[in-house]
Amino acid sequence: MVATDSEGYLINPDDWTDQVAEELAGREGIALTDEHWRVLRFMRTYLEDRQVAPDARHVIKHLAQTAGADRNRLFELFPYGYVQQACKIAGMRRPRAWSTG
Repeated sequence: MVATDSEGYLINPDDWTDQVAEELAGREGIALTDEHWRVLRFMRTYLEDRQVAPDARHVIKHLAQTAGADRNRLFELFPYGYVQQACKIAGMRRPRAWSTG
């Protein structure tokens, strides 16, 4: 397994792979579905393009545009929260001062 901090976030987001995501999701009790993967891939692309992790509102907008989902869908997919689960599974460093949605 790759290096994580004491809370389980990747120390180096470049270490992220699909296999790493599966392992991190398992630790969170989440079985990744196609819908989870769409969110995770959007987050990874956003990170690669902008060198910053997306705020939850960007992910919610993406879900609305691509799946017709409302803001609650993100929190249904990641019930313990965007930062606690989605960011962790997507291989982001732990966000410090963000709006979580």
